[in-house]
Amino acid sequence: MSKYLEFNTPASKQAMELASDFRLKNQGLTFLNRVYWNLPEEALYEEAIFRNEGKLVLNGPLLVNTGKHTARAAADKFVVREESTEEKIWWGIYNRPYSSEKFNALFARLQAWAQGEELFVQDCYACADPDYRLPVRIVTEKAWHSLFARNMFLTTENRDELKKFVPEFTVISVPGFKVDPIIDGTRTETSIILNFGARMAIIANSLYGGEIKKSVFTVLNFLLTFKDVLPMHCSANVGKNGEVALFFGLSGTGKTTLSADPKRKLLGDDEHGWSSQGVFNFEGGCYAKVIRLSHDHEPEIYACTRKFGTILENVVYDPVSRKIDLNDDAITENTRASYPIKFIPNVVEEGYVRTHPKDIIFLTCDASGVMPPIARLTPEQAQYHFISGYTSKIAGTEIGLGIEPQITFSACFGAPFMVRHPFEYAEMLKQRMLKHNATVWLVNTGWVGGRFCIGKRISIRHTRNLLNAALDGKLDKVKYRKDKLFGFEVPLSCPDVPEDVLEPSNSWGSKDEYWKKYDALAARFIENFKLFEKGCSDEVKKAGPKRL
Repeated sequence: MSKYLEFNTPASKQAMELASDFRLKNQGLTFLNRVYWNLPEEALYEEAIFRNEGKLVLNGPLLVNTGKHTARAAADKFVVREESTEEKIWWGIYNRPYSSEKFNALFARLQAWAQGEELFVQDCYACADPDYRLPVRIVTEKAWHSLFARNMFLTTENRDELKKFVPEFTVISVPGFKVDPIIDGTRTETSIILNFGARMAIIANSLYGGEIKKSVFTVLNFLLTFKDVLPMHCSANVGKNGEVALFFGLSGTGKTTLSADPKRKLLGDDEHGWSSQGVFNFEGGCYAKVIRLSHDHEPEIYACTRKFGTILENVVYDPVSRKIDLNDDAITENTRASYPIKFIPNVVEEGYVRTHPKDIIFLTCDASGVMPPIARLTPEQAQYHFISGYTSKIAGTEIGLGIEPQITFSACFGAPFMVRHPFEYAEMLKQRMLKHNATVWLVNTGWVGGRFCIGKRISIRHTRNLLNAALDGKLDKVKYRKDKLFGFEVPLSCPDVPEDVLEPSNSWGSKDEYWKKYDALAARFIENFKLFEKGCSDEVKKAGPKRL
């Protein structure tokens, strides 16, 4: 900020109080103006507001605008192709190869750009389980990004620990630094580049906080597989008897909302690891979509949008009253709240449990309106649907998405973050699922009565009642029908859910139109799975749908 003008900011005098002896100069960032080390929330609020990065709104949240990037720049992510990882990466549209030479040249330009700049550092950890904890350093140009890192990752107040902190991976987020497509070989002036050899990620020219969070998640999706841990794009909660439930799904499918259940303890809302000992959260915070959030249906998350320490991204507010409007999508559909997980009243404070999942839920947002609201899968069907990852991308979660949901197949329900081949993750899931006798459910949180614009999104009340019945074992006692196309089992009844809801064709005006649409969806499944057939067992291949 003060590259050309010398003046003190609110935390100038405390900038070095919590500094690590392993300084940024050890990582190649030299001749910096000032570095603010491990500032607490209150100091970061002051710095962010002083620098005009955000506004204080009613009841204390910090409201920020992320400019043109209101979602992840998924098409601008690269992975450096180098000797130690070349044979282990799933190269393709999600892991675009980038040369070491280009990365070194780009980092040299970043080093030059950073001279005279002020930067913020948070030395924190990923993975709540102490057996797998990873020291990560988040270096940011913006004060509010430093607060975002404190919200999302695990921090310590131990001065001696901070003084001796040495990162095992570093993320450098510099929205003011633009890459050059001609010089750097990138697609645009924005890039997210991961280098596992250098243990470093660079996020250039994007203010969107989610890039920081997802970069660390992507790193863990690679590193933890070599420690016999299954990394998962899922939320998790725990019942009163210690039974764990996992909720897989892309952003917007209901992971955060459905796992924040007042009757169960929240383990985490987005990213977890499943080890031989149990399940653990990767993070220390939540990053929830808040567009049209309801006090009645999502009371815990709604309350977090009214708390000091929460960061609200791209939420519309009244500059006079400082009241926010969660229903206004004038900036983006992808409005977000970042807050510490401790803001949710019933959480597992340790962030990990030494028990294994009893139920696994695959959340699919079916924009075509034909999938049943819940179905029980065999182990082979579970593998098939995990590798397929059928869902819809919801408006605003990635750059370029319009208002209408986009039907997609996202392997492992998180393909953009999976660094190894989906087979690797699917095989790890199968081993754990069979060993611990977990039941797998496919739950549709999308549309009923017709596709998007014709039907309506299924009631969250019905979805909650279906999930509660599944998790409480009440669906073990009801009769099932075998689905004509997919072969999975659909319950004929469920407590507190009308029976006709369980048969999606009942809500369509024309049964013929319903079956044509359902058959067309089955065809898309079959076509997509051709990409993954090689290496799959015959049992898994046969677990897919059949055409009418």
